[in-house]
Amino acid sequence: MKLKWISLVCAALAAAASTTPVAAADGRPLAERLREVIVAQNFKDVVDLTPPGTQPLAQQEMYDPSPAELMKRARTRADGRPLHQTPNLDVAIIKLDAAGRAADVANVLLSPQHPNGVVVPVQPQGLSTDQVRYRWWDNVEWDTSGVGTRDVVPGRENAPIDFSSPYPASVLKLLVGFGVLRLVDLGKIDLDADYAFDPNPASEACGGPTVKKIRQHFDEMITKSQNESTCSLVKLLHDLNAWDQVNRTFAELGMPTLMVTRTNPGNGGGWGGANMSGLDTAKLLLLVNGGEGVLWITSEGKPVTADELSPSSRKFFLETLAGQGHNEMLSTSNWCGRGYPVQGIPQQVPSRWIEPDGTVTVGDAIYDRDVRPCNEAAEVTFAHKTGWTANAGSDAGIVKSLPGKNKRDYIVVVFGNLGMDYVDAVRPADPPGVFPVLYTQKYAQLGKQIDVILQSS
Repeated sequence: MKLKWISLVCAALAAAASTTPVAAADGRPLAERLREVIVAQNFKDVVDLTPPGTQPLAQQEMYDPSPAELMKRARTRADGRPLHQTPNLDVAIIKLDAAGRAADVANVLLSPQHPNGVVVPVQPQGLSTDQVRYRWWDNVEWDTSGVGTRDVVPGRENAPIDFSSPYPASVLKLLVGFGVLRLVDLGKIDLDADYAFDPNPASEACGGPTVKKIRQHFDEMITKSQNESTCSLVKLLHDLNAWDQVNRTFAELGMPTLMVTRTNPGNGGGWGGANMSGLDTAKLLLLVNGGEGVLWITSEGKPVTADELSPSSRKFFLETLAGQGHNEMLSTSNWCGRGYPVQGIPQQVPSRWIEPDGTVTVGDAIYDRDVRPCNEAAEVTFAHKTGWTANAGSDAGIVKSLPGKNKRDYIVVVFGNLGMDYVDAVRPADPPGVFPVLYTQKYAQLGKQIDVILQSS
């Protein structure tokens, strides 16, 4: 066992050497190129539909609205004003080598304190940083002071970068999925078993009682972002008294900013106690992707490999992410051919959602565009999870080139506080009865430019 541990550490040290920042063809490091394309989006010209002083100071509900609810909402710029300060963005990239390990890493933060972006120093061996004082997100604190007051990770009070982590919205469902599959691997959960969800107290977001296969709950949680199925799995983990151990596991694996706390054990709701940083989320996806050997070494000296999840669990997780129906933030393929929003990552839409006429239907979400031309021109697959609330826009996933297309293989994570309450000045009205554009198209522009960078670096 000791020899095996030593060999793992040696392998990890060799792998870490490969994550030394690699200069692109134009000589600039990946992180600096990322910082430049983030700043170039000029997020400050986004229109805020609920600017300070026009709404009561209160935290909004932390659930993504359902597609049926969104398709009934009318979006208007009538009462909006230009954004009063730089938004908060946390953007992380891991470029993968042929073995699925980190070949290069970049993490850039944008905030009122860092309007030109700040490159996060990333320790290569651990793919980690101790240079950021992460704060819990608070809408009111951001509106009034631009910075939060509660620390996410203790002991970072003197870190040089002070940053409030945007709420992850439904990307937190990655954490739920990891927790479920860890228990599958331990033999405590069977994906093909029925789970009778009986919420108490009742919750509108979580829905009423259901009986479904755990596998179905998982699929609906990821591919359709269905809140009811997510509540079911959150409650299932509470039933097994597993949440404390799941959160400890994230910390023990060197991802201390990942956590789901303060959820309601009776109905699986109450997600406001979730936190995710871009860098740690990218590491989680690196693990799920399943690279060879040691992927990183924690600050406690633990070598972390893809075996933290079994091959079957990773395969199931990846296949579910690859079946994502909501392709509308960093990628915008569900609106193929529209002039707005612009095309993002040139992703292929999974065939399971495509109707005979080429349009897309994802549960209650109806899209009005024929995506077949964009699928024919697609260059990559994007196994990912999106999230949307009034004050959160998020997307995290794994990009792989399709056969015959320019080679790229990378993980990308974007967390921002520009959610559905923030729109572009050029935004046209949404067609009635279809799923609306949820975010500023600057996210899609950023996704496209990141994809260009990863082809040339």
